[in-house]
Amino acid sequence: MMMQQSLFSYSLILLFLLHCTTTLAQPAAAPAVPAGPTAAPPPGPVVKLTPPPIGAPIPSGPTNVSRILEQAGRFTFLIRLLKTTTVIDQIEQQLNSTNGRLTLFAPTDAAFSSLSSGTLNSLTDPQKESLIQFHVLSSYISQSQFQTASNPLRTNAGDNSRYKYQLNATAYSNSINVSTGITNTSVSAVIYSDGQVAIYQVEKVLLPWEIFGSKPPATSPAPAPSAPAPAPAPALAPSAGKPKKVKPGSVALSPVDDDTTEVDASGAVSLMTVQHVVFFLAAMIAPIIFL
Repeated sequence: MMMQQSLFSYSLILLFLLHCTTTLAQPAAAPAVPAGPTAAPPPGPVVKLTPPPIGAPIPSGPTNVSRILEQAGRFTFLIRLLKTTTVIDQIEQQLNSTNGRLTLFAPTDAAFSSLSSGTLNSLTDPQKESLIQFHVLSSYISQSQFQTASNPLRTNAGDNSRYKYQLNATAYSNSINVSTGITNTSVSAVIYSDGQVAIYQVEKVLLPWEIFGSKPPATSPAPAPSAPAPAPAPALAPSAGKPKKVKPGSVALSPVDDDTTEVDASGAVSLMTVQHVVFFLAAMIAPIIFL
């Protein structure tokens, strides 16, 4: 009996050892393979930053004013006028010159749209050019420098005398007022400023007095000297001899007549009386003679 139990126990132990050996002998499961191969990204170009050689000038160029205005996105009319009047070329030449500086007052598209109908079309080409030049100062003026700037400001349109493109700018605690004598507006934004170029946004087109203002009345020319009055005609010299006296009852004739300048009316009456007497006497004598 004990022998049978011992065999049964050994059988169980043997079966257990065989099962463990089979399990340990099986290879481990391989990891799951993805559906498709993933290509590695190609290596990018290697950028090597090398400093410029010692002593070489650092490349630089003037500020591109038209590009700044294009990026701002609300100065289409101004850009068009800058190009059609060739003022943009003058600006580039000014910036390329030695110590070239400038300040630009830039009216927005809304500012040009608010002008009276036909304002720009009524101008000649030289007047349009002067109008745009009037918005450009010949020097760089920062926002703080307006407090000490001397008025009138010198523009690219002309001199500063009266009726010659006069522009005044006055700085207050938080604003800059710009006046032309016709237009009065304020700087609403600083578009760009780099120490060489300053671009300020204004909400009105700056109208110069020289083009849009009333001119003083022209001085009337001095009257031409009048022709000298003709000399009076010389008096007729009196005729020789005694002056003729006009008898009472006589009629004076024109001085162009000669010696017959007067007629004795009493003599004419006497003559007529004699004729009547003669006729009466003849009428009385005639019957006696024929008897």
